[in-house]
Amino acid sequence: MRFTILIAAMLLTIISSAQKLEYNIQFHGIGDNREFSKSGYGDSKTILGERTSFELGTTVDENHQLRIGLSHLFEFGSNMDFHQPKLTAYYHFSDKNTEFYFGAFPRMNLLNFPLAFLTDTLQYYRPNVEGMYGKYTWDWGQQTGFVDWTGRQTANVREAFLAGSNGRINFNSFFFENYMVIYHLASRAILNPDIHVEDNAAFSFLLGADLKKLIPIKQAYIKVGTLGSLYKERKVMEDYIKAWSFTGELYAESKKFALKSTWSIGDGHRITMGDRFYDANTYVRTDLIWKFIDSDHVQGKFNISIHITEKEVEQSQQLSLIYRFGN
Repeated sequence: MRFTILIAAMLLTIISSAQKLEYNIQFHGIGDNREFSKSGYGDSKTILGERTSFELGTTVDENHQLRIGLSHLFEFGSNMDFHQPKLTAYYHFSDKNTEFYFGAFPRMNLLNFPLAFLTDTLQYYRPNVEGMYGKYTWDWGQQTGFVDWTGRQTANVREAFLAGSNGRINFNSFFFENYMVIYHLASRAILNPDIHVEDNAAFSFLLGADLKKLIPIKQAYIKVGTLGSLYKERKVMEDYIKAWSFTGELYAESKKFALKSTWSIGDGHRITMGDRFYDANTYVRTDLIWKFIDSDHVQGKFNISIHITEKEVEQSQQLSLIYRFGN
């Protein structure tokens, strides 16, 4: 009740003081069926539900925005209060070259990292980044950075944060990409000798080529490089567990259909926020994607994913239906 009253008071403050009231509403339908019972690298489960989000706010001097709202996930078959609503409240600045967010803001279309670094279920269960994000753009590329505070220390909760950066440099039809994440999991407020601080990092460097000039379709590229990771549990391990693999991605998209293939061959990785399939020494994932709706306000996508490891060949299917409207 206190939380609802607080949100209502903040919304009334924005409405009464805003020169121009702005709003955004998003419906995200989620269908995700995972048949991962054999390899042991992922949980076999079905995620079916919808997330509804809304934001109210205003823009001052064209560059400064303030937004506040709620985001709620309802998984079909559960009670409405199975998941608590997530507060969205943030400041946003943007100009020709710079973009900056501070607060609790949506991660969708903002943090574009490979699944090895940030698994796709974060979009379902942790839709907001709680911290800050910055981006700087040049004529020949861009670089971003973020900090996401994932655990506020209490007697029962361990302090934790996730930080990362990614960027791209373009040169004619070629490009260079870099990715890095750092995850730090500290202790609870009440120390437990059986709980140890964990440090985890992952990074990737990729060279790529735009293939649109060779293949007359909407989008096509290939990129290859290296993926590295470090993991250490303090007072338990003397040194970091280090892993390296050869990684890459091939992508081709026409008007309605797309093919995406990614791979990691070498050492298995331990990346806390990443997809568990990258624990495998050999992992190849191929997605067949059908974009059955692609309009200004509605995007619908269905894909079949084939997962190949040294243990098994498994498959999953994902459905995403996004409807946005606002001013």
